[in-house]
Amino acid sequence: MSRLIEMGQAAKEASVVLAKLRTPEKNKALIASAEALEQNMDKILAANKVDVEMAVENGIKGAFIDRLTLNEKRIKDMANGLRDVAALPDPIGEVLYMKTLDNGLIVGQKRVPMGVIGIIFEARPNVTSDAFGLCLKAGSATILRGGKEAFNSNTTIVNIFRDALEKIGMPKDFVQMVEDTSRETATEMMRLNGYIDLLIPRGGAGLIKSVVQNSTVPVIETGIGNCHVYVDETADLEKAVRIVLNAKTQRPGVCNSCESLLVHENIAEKFIPMIIKELKEKKVEIRGDEIFVNAGAVPASEEDWGTEYDDLIISARVVRNVDEAIEHIRKYGTGHSEAIITENYTNAQKFLDEVDAAAVYVNASTRFTDGGEFGFGAEIGISTQKLHARGPMGLKEITTTKYIIYGNGQIRE
Repeated sequence: MSRLIEMGQAAKEASVVLAKLRTPEKNKALIASAEALEQNMDKILAANKVDVEMAVENGIKGAFIDRLTLNEKRIKDMANGLRDVAALPDPIGEVLYMKTLDNGLIVGQKRVPMGVIGIIFEARPNVTSDAFGLCLKAGSATILRGGKEAFNSNTTIVNIFRDALEKIGMPKDFVQMVEDTSRETATEMMRLNGYIDLLIPRGGAGLIKSVVQNSTVPVIETGIGNCHVYVDETADLEKAVRIVLNAKTQRPGVCNSCESLLVHENIAEKFIPMIIKELKEKKVEIRGDEIFVNAGAVPASEEDWGTEYDDLIISARVVRNVDEAIEHIRKYGTGHSEAIITENYTNAQKFLDEVDAAAVYVNASTRFTDGGEFGFGAEIGISTQKLHARGPMGLKEITTTKYIIYGNGQIRE
C-alpha cells in the first residue's frame, strides 16, 4: 500500500468525524490553529528563510520570491484569516429548500461536506493556511501537496496545525501534507479516486493544465489570470492611471494582476505618455504594438498577448473601440478578471454583458477578485470554469448537497 493511499484512508476516517462536528467545535479548532501560528512564528520564519535562500540559490527571483516569502505581517494575516473563517456562517446543514409533493412526501435539499479535498499548489505558503481553514469550516478533511520550493514552510505550518488539533482532542488528520514533491506522487494524487472527492490546483498554467489533463478525480480549474484593463475614450485618465498602476504593480505575481492594457485610439496620444511614464517609474517593462513602441515600449510578439507574466511586465495595444477591445479579450483572455475604465454608461454595460469572465469590472482594479475582498473570508482559489463554481471560491463553493425526504409510508405505484 502506498503512502498516499494510507493518507487517503486516514483523511476519509477523519472526514467522518469532521462532518459530525458542530459549528462551535469547528470554530474552536480554527481559533486554536490561529493562535498556534502566532505562537510559532519564529519556527515558521526560520523554515521559510531556508526555502527562500534555496530558491535564490537556484536562480529564482522577482515575483516568485515575493509569493514564497513570509514575514510577521503575512503570518499574522494568515492567523487572522483563520479567525475570519471562524466568524463566517457555517454552510453545513443549511436547507436550501423544502416542499411537499402531491403524494405527501416532503423533499428538501441540504448542504453537506464534500468529504476529502485535495489541493495541489506551488509557491505560496499562505495557501496552506487558507485551504486548511476553509476546508475545516466546510466540514472536509484536506490533503495538501505543495511545491518543492516551499516544502519547509508548508511542512512546518501543517505540523503546527496538526499539533494544535491534537492538543484540543481532535483528529490531527483533518489536515495532511504530502511530503514527496515528485511529479509521480502528484500524478498518483490526481488519481486517488475513492479517497479524494475533489481536487483543486492552484498555481501557474503548467500545473493547472497537468492536473486537468491527468486527474481522474473531479477537478475545479483555478485561476490562470491573463487579465486586461481597457481604457475607453471617455475614461477619466487620472483615474485610469491609478487603476492600471494598482492592477499591475501592487502584487504582480498574483492571478488577478493586470497583464494586458488596451487603450482607445482617440485618447492614445494623451494617455500613452502618461501611463508609460508611471509604469516605467515602477520598473514595469511594457511590450506594445507599434504605437506603444513609438512612445517608448519594446515590441510585443503574438505570444505576449496571451501570456500571464506574474511579473513586472505588461503587454499593451491600441484598439479602435470597445468592440475591438472585447474581441481582443475574447481571443486572449483566460476568463478570470477584466476591467473597463469609462464614463460612458452604454459602453460599460456592453462590456459587462459581453465579456465572458468570472469577474468583470467597471472603473475598478482587477486586484479585487479575491474572496476576502468580496466578503467571503479567505478563498480556496478563483475558479475560471463554469461548473460547479465560478470566481472566488469561499465556503459554499467547496460543499455539496444531498436530498432529504420525509415520508409516512409512501410506496411508488
